[in-house]
Amino acid sequence: MMSEQKTENRRKPKWNRDTWPIAAAMINFPGVLPDGRLVQEQSPEQWAESLRQVADAGFSELDPTDSWLRVADLPPERRREFVQLARNLGLGIPAISTSRKSPIDPEQGDDNLAYCHRVIETAAEIGAGAVCFGLFGAFTEAQKQQLWFWTADGVKNPEDPATYQKAVARIRELGKHAEEYGIEVSLEMYEDTYIGTADGAVRFVNDVGVPAVGINADIGNLVRLHRPVEHWRSMIDKVVPYAKYWHVKNYMRVEDPAHGLIVSYPTSLALGIIDYREAIRKALAQGYESAFLCEHYGGDGLSVCAMNRDYLRTILPR
Repeated sequence: MMSEQKTENRRKPKWNRDTWPIAAAMINFPGVLPDGRLVQEQSPEQWAESLRQVADAGFSELDPTDSWLRVADLPPERRREFVQLARNLGLGIPAISTSRKSPIDPEQGDDNLAYCHRVIETAAEIGAGAVCFGLFGAFTEAQKQQLWFWTADGVKNPEDPATYQKAVARIRELGKHAEEYGIEVSLEMYEDTYIGTADGAVRFVNDVGVPAVGINADIGNLVRLHRPVEHWRSMIDKVVPYAKYWHVKNYMRVEDPAHGLIVSYPTSLALGIIDYREAIRKALAQGYESAFLCEHYGGDGLSVCAMNRDYLRTILPR
């Protein structure tokens, strides 16, 4: 029912390939500085050093991404300084993404829930149209030791009906809060969470039952896993009717069943295993009308994101 309603309400995109918001993620900039200070503590002039790189890469939008800077936890005056700085550099903020702030974390869940509410209010304050939340936890020690963190197991959502219902209730609470401001909530697909498969994500969003809440179809998080996963096309077909603010990235994936080998590594949107030309066209046919966020791990991630942005514009409607 939700997919039918969304298709009916969003037949005509309000943007074209030249105006569609395509943001740079700030995951390529560390949140902790070499001297141990946090970006949170930097002056506006120091923030500008990073934001100028984003602008120089040709971006007109960015997502602050709270692994870099928790905009929602800045004092009001500092938050205004940050937003004004971005605007002065020609950078809009279409959305705010959270990372590893699960509202059902066994230890930090209550604090994370309160923080997510602040993110919604901050998005409304600065004019962002979307927020992105997830149910994945902090890095484990094993993940911190790996070249690619996804090659080690992370925190798993428990197979417990009570915890599942708690997750549904808390996301529903956030979704209703976001609806008050006309903001969409995009839930990030991530392995070993309740939204870690296409079927699981669709079930979860339907259980939440709030129109403002949809799926961040970031299946790149899944195709990179060194384990069997559902084919990317099958996942896309299931989730795009529910797709909202979308983190896009791609990976090369090699499978050798005869030797039990599965390996992956990051690459550009055009070269990876996910055919984003097909995926995005399917989403548009379902009425997708949200911003995109370009992410990339490894190497000069910002430059790869800029390449991906230009590729996306060739796919989006004239």
